[in-house]
This record gives sequence, C-alpha cells and structure tokens, in this order.
Amino acid sequence: MILAGDIGGTKTNLALFEVRDGSLAVQREQSFVSRNYASLNAIVAEFVASPDVRVTSACFGIAGPILDGRSTTPNLPWVVDSSTLADELHLESVLLLNDVESTAHGIAELKPEELLTLNEGVRAPGNCALVAAGTGFGVAALLWNGKSYDIVASEGGHADFAPRNELEIGLLRFLQKKHERVSVERVVSGPGLYNIYDFLRSTGYAPELSRTADQFRDHDPGSVISRAALAGEDPLAVKSLDMLTAIYGATTGNLALTLIARGGVYIGGGVAPKIRDKLTDGTFMQAFADKGRLQPLMNRVPVHVILNEKTALLGAARVGASGR
Repeated sequence: MILAGDIGGTKTNLALFEVRDGSLAVQREQSFVSRNYASLNAIVAEFVASPDVRVTSACFGIAGPILDGRSTTPNLPWVVDSSTLADELHLESVLLLNDVESTAHGIAELKPEELLTLNEGVRAPGNCALVAAGTGFGVAALLWNGKSYDIVASEGGHADFAPRNELEIGLLRFLQKKHERVSVERVVSGPGLYNIYDFLRSTGYAPELSRTADQFRDHDPGSVISRAALAGEDPLAVKSLDMLTAIYGATTGNLALTLIARGGVYIGGGVAPKIRDKLTDGTFMQAFADKGRLQPLMNRVPVHVILNEKTALLGAARVGASGR
C-alpha cells in the first residue's frame, strides 16, 4: 500500500492508497489535528498501527521547505526527517515534498467538476502556476518542457508583500510595527485576514461589532471574519475580505507574469473554497489582470480554483506510486 500525507499547520491528512487499473484508490484515510501531536512520526505510528497494514511506499507533502530530506515546519514545532520516517515504516526511503508541490502533482488527478473557473482565458501549451492560501501561503511552478510538466517547489509565500495603493501601504506600515519583515504570507492567508481586519479596526474604518469580536475567543478569527463578510453583516469584515481578495489576485497575477503562465493558474489551499462567492464577484480577477500594458496578456490566462481539498494528498500518492 502507498501511504500518502498532506501535512499542514492546522491538520494532517493521511491515507492509504492502492493502484487499480492505473488509478489511485483510497483504502483508508484519517485527519488529525496537527498541534495535538509532538511530531509527524507520532501521527504516522498511530495511523499504521493496525497489523493488516503493510506500507510499501510513502510520500508526504509538508507545509514548509524541504532541505536534504528534512523540514523544519514554520507553522508547527516539528522537524520532519525522511530517514526517521523510513525507520518508523520499515522502508528503505520516504519521499518528502513541499505541500504545494504535492498539490501540483495532484492537479492531474482532478475531474472537471473539481475546478471552479474564474477566467476561461485561452489555454495554450506552456507553464502553469499554483498558489495556495491556508494557514500560510504557498507557491509552485509547473514548467512545460514540451511533453510534460516539471514541477518546481518554492517558498514564494515568504517573498515581500508589495502594496499597490495608499491603503495597502498603510497595511504594510501597520504590520512592520509588529514584524521585522512583512511577507506575502502575513497578508494572504487565514491569519492574514485577521491582520487586515486588525489594521482596518485601528484606522477606525468601521466600528467593531461585538457579535464578531465575541466569536474570536472560541473560533478561528479568519473563519469568523470571512463568514461575517460573506453574510454582509459586518462592514469591517466585508472590507477586510475585499482587501484580502484584491491582494490575493494581484499577488497571483505577479506569479502568472513571472512564469508567463499560458497553461493556466490554479488556486489551491483552504481559503479559496471557503470564499468562493467572493472570488467570483470580480475583485480577484480585476486585481489579477491589472498589470498595465500587459493586461491583454493577463486576460488570456485561464484561472481555476481547486475545489477538491484532498488534491495535495492525491499528489503525494501519485508521487509515492511512481517512486519519483
């Protein structure tokens, strides 16, 4: 069996797959709250404890950089090491991928109904881009070699946040007082939505509603803000989500320009499916395409939201099945 994992700052998803008639078939899967465990090894040991489980290969997509088979996760107090995982599973080796790299491998497994198109564009043979906002912000490139895609991981989410107008410049200055450096991830992510909300609250843009603030004690602030914004019941939340969506679009457009992504742009991660109604109101695509003289090129780039939350898991299984 192939053991695949999607390891994020909030949750860790593991699954066992078999290859049947050339396709991946799930045998068993389980989700774990990442912070409830001291390490990935502890989660893996619990998941494969059944005596009838025989793992023949394993691959994990991890929210963090992979260097020499190790990852120190930026949003968890973990060090993930491929050699210790291999010992745990009695395998010669275990494959580790960046989680967005894993998602990129999973795109090939998606069905048409698992994509939400924001811009039909004009698809042509060429590079693709993948962005993913969740607990953090991830970036990967799918480089067209003339026959297939070479997938390249990156830490583009930790690139500098680039404000485009006076309000966003104010946001940058606000965050600079809290952080030594302001990356894209500080803004375009679940926690980033709360950072934007906090900034707007400090400017007096609108009064904070007690029914929103009271929920912060027991619920994830980003989720609280996005729900209030989509319901249209809180002006401060509405503006916060509007800003996040525009910055998300502009940042994604920058990547599409960098790669000349004629093959398309894919939006993964946990944030996008939760705010799909906002993504389809034009705010994202207007900021995406707003690139001056190159706007006609941007209008031709296909843009799709990935709706299948298990895409990274499928990608890890796909790589695990191939042995890389």
